[in-house]
Amino acid sequence: MGTAYARLRRAQGRARRSQYRRTARVKRPGEKTEWGVEVSAERPAGPSVRPRDAATIVLIDRTTGFPRVLVGKRSSRHVFMPDTYVFPGGRRDASDHALPFASDLHPLVLARLTGERGTEKSARAIALAALRELHEETGLTLGDAAGGRLRASLHTLRYVARAVTPPGNVRRFDTRFFSTFADEAGINPDLIRDTGELHDLRWLDLRDVDSLSMPRITRTVLEDLKKLMSMDPALPFGSPVPFYYSRRGQSFRSTV
Repeated sequence: MGTAYARLRRAQGRARRSQYRRTARVKRPGEKTEWGVEVSAERPAGPSVRPRDAATIVLIDRTTGFPRVLVGKRSSRHVFMPDTYVFPGGRRDASDHALPFASDLHPLVLARLTGERGTEKSARAIALAALRELHEETGLTLGDAAGGRLRASLHTLRYVARAVTPPGNVRRFDTRFFSTFADEAGINPDLIRDTGELHDLRWLDLRDVDSLSMPRITRTVLEDLKKLMSMDPALPFGSPVPFYYSRRGQSFRSTV
């Protein structure tokens, strides 16, 4: 019984690895990852910086006939991705676990995040970090900010991508990308304001993505989003989530 069970487990493991290899797209040395980092044939020298949890939000305005997304320019003083246009977002803080929320994540989104983070509280903290950063960097609020305290509304958030910064960068993040529609979340697109974190905030037409300097991962997520919206403009909550990461000098794309 024990020997037969062990053989079955090994066979199942080989099947899972085979399935993984079919779904992953590998980049070879000399190519660039979605972060714009050249893939090396050698492993990075020295200790690798451990990725920190981060979250970002792709806010979509669909009131003008063709979808637009909110982006802002990072300061030249930033060590990570200076002078590039990005989505609002940032790293998760310990205090995000204690932030109140007015409505919860969609069950499909919560389940997928919980599978990664282990607990519902940790999963919510990632989403809450995205909305906190949105409020701090743009002045926009998903939820209620009465009395100066944000009570986030999480129920409209879609989980659309995950990406880990490759080894060799001075900063590394394990970033979850969320998305929602401004009208669905009760947000007025005209109320954006520049901050010390992001300036030149603008609504970027998805047809004009090439007009701005962006990290490659930002462009990649937008391309994935455009494809998803072309199949279903409502952005289903249960859509597959692309996952970008690097391992031993190779870049992979799978799904979570």
